[in-house]
Amino acid sequence: MRKWLNKANSKLSIGWAAALLAGMSFFGMILSLFRERLLITQFGVFSEELDAYRVAFKFPDFMFIILVSGALSVTFIPVLNERLANGNKKSAWDMSSSLLNFLAIIIFAASIFIIIFAGQIVDLVVSDEMSATSKELSTIMMRIIAFNPFLFAISSVLTSVQQAMGRFFFFAMAPAIYNLGIIFGIVFLAPQLGIIGVAYGVLLGSFAQLAIAAIGMIGIGFEYHNRINWRSRGFKQVLSLLPWRSVDQGIDYFNSIVEIHLASRIGRGFINVWEVAFTLHWVPINLIGVAISTAAFPQMSERLNQGRPDLFKKEFTSILRVLIWISLPVIIVAYFGRGYIVRLLVADGNAIIADLLGLLVMAIFFRGIFHLVSRSFYAQQDTKTPFFVSVFAILLNIALAVYLVLPWGANLGIYGLAVAQSIVAVFEVLTLIYILSRRFPGLFEPEFFRGLLRMVIAAIFTSATMYFLIRVLPLRITDVGFFSLVPKFVLSVALTLVVYLCFSYALQLKESIPVVRKITDFVFKPVRIQ
Repeated sequence: MRKWLNKANSKLSIGWAAALLAGMSFFGMILSLFRERLLITQFGVFSEELDAYRVAFKFPDFMFIILVSGALSVTFIPVLNERLANGNKKSAWDMSSSLLNFLAIIIFAASIFIIIFAGQIVDLVVSDEMSATSKELSTIMMRIIAFNPFLFAISSVLTSVQQAMGRFFFFAMAPAIYNLGIIFGIVFLAPQLGIIGVAYGVLLGSFAQLAIAAIGMIGIGFEYHNRINWRSRGFKQVLSLLPWRSVDQGIDYFNSIVEIHLASRIGRGFINVWEVAFTLHWVPINLIGVAISTAAFPQMSERLNQGRPDLFKKEFTSILRVLIWISLPVIIVAYFGRGYIVRLLVADGNAIIADLLGLLVMAIFFRGIFHLVSRSFYAQQDTKTPFFVSVFAILLNIALAVYLVLPWGANLGIYGLAVAQSIVAVFEVLTLIYILSRRFPGLFEPEFFRGLLRMVIAAIFTSATMYFLIRVLPLRITDVGFFSLVPKFVLSVALTLVVYLCFSYALQLKESIPVVRKITDFVFKPVRIQ
């Protein structure tokens, strides 16, 4: 057992780490989509219970996001990396223990606050149009999952230590374990307890996720100290960086709360409709953008700590090209195949969710890039620049959402939320890229833009292919169930990806060469006869 743990916790290269994270993200994606399908099958799309369930998460998640979450990984990892690179493990473990203890105390207090004031919080999050029954359900569930932020905070520190050391296996496993807990609640607890049973499944998943994160610490030499060393330079450095990213994350999540409030004004079930569409749009972002940028982040930090901005620039543009090349066919499939994708979750389909997903494709593309670009700033231990850009972007998103959704504005209803998200995603990424290019002159060479143009050409032909295939294999009302939907969708996607790869290779895109080489090696591999 110990031997297996050591092998699972071995240090990985960027390529293998990205592959592991992408693979586990894909598995987590399947689980999350399966979870959503179970929820919708059990309670329905336009469901008061699911509206209440979505609302119950908002404030506990908000507390975790603003105090821990991405703020921890992007401020803590560079500082920890710096100490580990210098061989100063004693300082690294002292700083890690201090941060773990500090966050545990703060988040525990936040969890108690949520339990006491859950009813008032629900009233603030949703509008008066939400029924008293739904509000009461939200309050009960919010109290059940109030300790989620506390459990997540501890597991986040542990997995951040593992990431800093280039160990990603248990970090990658944790979200899947969390989803399994929720699925257990839906399947085994909800039939007796209703939607409340799902909340208990959420809590169970949080405990299981923490257990997995703790197992990942075995064999890496971590020494825990049950104190807060206020004199630790690293600890003080992390605390000085933490507020900028924390408020940045918090404002971003506050925007999510505003969207929930606006959705609650539209009518019953629209909170759930928006959350389902938003969850679908996050799947490729997590699978591609988050996985690749998470794997690349420690090495980008290391390059700058080594005083090698030349290597930083080269690796950043190379990874960005790969990210764009992979993302283009994904958004093509998401747009043209959105009807199939939604029907995999909702047996009879839902035109509103499908239309929302279509409007969110630009957000999918640019949010994936955002994670890499923002981490390039965090690698410089600069959390202020992304913070100020995000503050303006979120304020813009809120203003656009309010104007586009409400009757006195553009009156687009729920579709206004998706339009606002896409506009702001484009603005935020382009702004950060402009600032980064000014900070690192010569970041984007002419070859980068020539490659980008060739990718766009390949994407245009690929779009035409996907459109043709969807016309030839249309989605019909009678297409329900796995064997009716999946073969047609998989065939369309497979042919589309083949066309994209062929055009990429014909246009001499370097990202396609290793893929084509591996495929040809596999197809034409000699068969040994014994």
